[in-house]
Amino acid sequence: MSLTNFLIGRGELLTHDIKGPKRMPGKAEVYTLAQAVQRLTPQFSATASLLDELPQQACPSDFGVARLMMNPSYIARSFFPASMLRTVGLESVGSRTVKVTPGGWTKKGIPQECTTTELFVAGKRQAFRHLQDWVLQIESESDEALDLARIEQFSAFTPQQRLINCGGGKGAFFEVGLHLLPDGNRLFIQQAFVKYAKELSVKVYGDLGFTAGSLWFVPVEGKRDEIEKLAEFVFVRVIRPVPKLRGMRPVRRTGEVSVTCNLPKEQPLSSEPKVAILDGGLPKQHAIGPWLRSYRVLDEDAQDDPAGLEHGLAVSSAFLFGPIEPNGTAARPFAYVDHLRVLDKDADSEDPLELYRTLGFVEQVLLSRQYQFINLSLGPDLPIEDTDVHAWTSVIDDLLSDGDTLMTVAIGNNGHLDRASGNARVQVPSDCVNALAVGAANNTDANWARAPYSAVGPGRSPGVVKPDLMAFGGDASKYFHVLSPGKKATLSPQLGTSFASPYLLRSAVGIRAILGSELSPLAIKALLVHAADAQEHDKLEVGWGKVPEDLMTIITCPSGVARIVYQGELKPGKYLRASLPLPEGGLNGNIRLKATFCYASPTDPQDAAAYTRAGLETVFRPNDEKIKEGKANADTKGFFDMKQYATEEERRSDMGKWETVLHGSKSMRGSSLKNPVFDIHYNARESGHKANGAEKIRYALIITVEAPKHAELYNEILRAYAQTLVPIQPQVSLPIRV
Repeated sequence: MSLTNFLIGRGELLTHDIKGPKRMPGKAEVYTLAQAVQRLTPQFSATASLLDELPQQACPSDFGVARLMMNPSYIARSFFPASMLRTVGLESVGSRTVKVTPGGWTKKGIPQECTTTELFVAGKRQAFRHLQDWVLQIESESDEALDLARIEQFSAFTPQQRLINCGGGKGAFFEVGLHLLPDGNRLFIQQAFVKYAKELSVKVYGDLGFTAGSLWFVPVEGKRDEIEKLAEFVFVRVIRPVPKLRGMRPVRRTGEVSVTCNLPKEQPLSSEPKVAILDGGLPKQHAIGPWLRSYRVLDEDAQDDPAGLEHGLAVSSAFLFGPIEPNGTAARPFAYVDHLRVLDKDADSEDPLELYRTLGFVEQVLLSRQYQFINLSLGPDLPIEDTDVHAWTSVIDDLLSDGDTLMTVAIGNNGHLDRASGNARVQVPSDCVNALAVGAANNTDANWARAPYSAVGPGRSPGVVKPDLMAFGGDASKYFHVLSPGKKATLSPQLGTSFASPYLLRSAVGIRAILGSELSPLAIKALLVHAADAQEHDKLEVGWGKVPEDLMTIITCPSGVARIVYQGELKPGKYLRASLPLPEGGLNGNIRLKATFCYASPTDPQDAAAYTRAGLETVFRPNDEKIKEGKANADTKGFFDMKQYATEEERRSDMGKWETVLHGSKSMRGSSLKNPVFDIHYNARESGHKANGAEKIRYALIITVEAPKHAELYNEILRAYAQTLVPIQPQVSLPIRV
């Protein structure tokens, strides 16, 4: 029997820095300076007048906040109006994506409705009053004049525009997103807000607040008319009702017959991976004791929620064993698990502040840095929106931005709701760009499809491809069987993304258990995306697709296939060239290349339109002998289909490059490859414009070469790169596969 060919590692040794190409000159202008002055002067005047009408208490230190909408032709970070804002005494405190039909654009034809960036700009009210005089003194051809001419609209941010679905006149709980100034004293805004709220008889629960980026998320309690007045506070970004937590009631059917199973006798495959399930706790009697490393209750003063206990056991069972066949024997766990109760008896009560308490516990676990793998099968009952990022998403993304933790998040069971209204979209916090959002497939075999209840995409941009991945989660015709409470191993039939998510984490931990610490959590994430198959399903429903049930198909290379792993760091502004390893003498016949980039990115929660701070421009150069005259580098060939990431106008403005996962494949003639490379440029931005002093970021790249006419491709590549590349060997004894 032939030896198994495992993944090839140390691909990063085939990379080196290169000099970047010269930048192209700037694009044509939409409006002349004279047109811009004529268009914007009355808008500046109207904005200043509305700000002057606000009560002094709503304008701490006499600050105001307005909306500056960029023309859609200028939403790349290089067009950020830094010179103008600096000159007039304003600064951007956040941004969001909006739709507009512009008065003009750089494309041919009549302008159509499209997306653009809207900045929230803050400054003293005096600065807003001076704008209409300033435009008359501006010098033609100056940077300030260019910035001014690229503005589509300038307007006040009215209280009504800050309120979202705020209901009737009864007293209720609301969550407020508050802009803080990026630099300097933030405390005065928070103190002024609390004082203003008190004058309106609105209670602020400041001890439950979260700061993410330059946003402060805080719950408040008040009546509708009081909340409307609270919305006059100039630094308020959004006010919406506090959502409930997603329901945790398990599937129940009357007259159920108790079904048993056998549990494995072995210990987990590896004791190394550190895994946490964050959920509703465990019942006093359960059968997972031999594989439970520890059980922690994060609020010892709170009682258990009975439904939470059953849900917590079911999620832990899904991670340890996957779906268990009735009357069968459960699969051997890959690792021990810690269960942490982050949800307690208040979860199903009328107290909406439980949502904030739970997020506090999640944050506490992530801050402890104890775990490489975490599953979260709960969150707010709230579909994502394009304009704003939620506190749950912001806090979790920030704590995952170093790439050291792989977290799976269930996307929600709202997929059967109305799509047109957005109610079927993936739920918070599965819109995280640094986590893996998991949807539910209805089957484990090749004929799978999205389970009807599983939420759908798209995600926000960046983060358009959501869900990231699919895993079996159960269906009305084929349930996901998990352990029920009790000492005996009895089964409960379930369905939901709550179980698909830990089942996918089981695969991730399985890769880590088998191949050891040589693969980072980021590389494992990239491998899972790389191995996924969407078949013919709509990407909006299944993302990158379903991960294979058999882990060996992910971590091994069959005949005629070589899969290489690159892991490393990228420096801001620099270009990295990654060479593709080929056998000596090149490749024959038709071949297929597949590549997946994953990187972890710091985020700017206040800038929904520029959420990720790191972006990759990647180009594929298949043949180093094909160089156009006057060019320093070989010709490029399209590889990643940007239609998956952005609309046409977003692609023209660089939106697609800010996605943290890039995945594509191409078929070609083997003879067309001559020293092929990927050139990778790491762009850094901060608050939507060019960043100063950006940090290095971690990346993982997986490349698969499929060459059917080279049965020994794997060994040929290893021989050609004997001093560089090595197989990533299993760190545990695996059962013999026949």
